[in-house]
Amino acid sequence: MTWLLVALGGAAGAACRFGITWLVEVRSRPTPWGTFVANLAGSFLLGLLGGLGAALPGWVAALLGIGFCGALTTWSTFAHESVRLARTGPGGAARALLIIAATLALGLGAAALGWLLGERL
Repeated sequence: MTWLLVALGGAAGAACRFGITWLVEVRSRPTPWGTFVANLAGSFLLGLLGGLGAALPGWVAALLGIGFCGALTTWSTFAHESVRLARTGPGGAARALLIIAATLALGLGAAALGWLLGERL
């Protein structure tokens, strides 16, 4: 049963990531802001779930944590888009380094904020 919850959460997370990317990147090519937004949202939600901890039933962690957040966030797309951005010509490498640093710093911050909020709920 757990695998089905992970699959359902993953399908929803992937669809959300596609929607976020489509909405954001229509206006922002070549900078991958859609992946940036999806990764921050997923980091916050996973932090929130972590902060809630034992208050959550196991099936919620499987559905939302492993499934939804796992599909919403993506390391491979982040890495691919960072390399692609770095290769876009003059200024591309600097933009890539900026989005890499921002993703790491703000992603950790979003996860920490979510965790703190989860502990207080």
